[in-house]
Amino acid sequence: MEAGTVKDIQTVLPYFLKHKNVWANYDSEADTLYLHFKKPNHADNSEMTDDDMIVRYENGEIIGLSVLNASKRMKM
Repeated sequence: MEAGTVKDIQTVLPYFLKHKNVWANYDSEADTLYLHFKKPNHADNSEMTDDDMIVRYENGEIIGLSVLNASKRMKM
């Protein structure tokens, strides 16, 4: 496992533990993985990170992530 991958997991792990349930959907046409930490959720803000992820917020709390170009991130 790459060091960058471990760092990425450590970054999102608190959200998995806090919300207990995570819903995931993958859109193969858009090559986007959607992770939802809360349902229902109604994002009122979002930001794009430098590594092509969209972080979605509701009332200042992270409620989901959209991972763009998801299949290109996998090592085969």
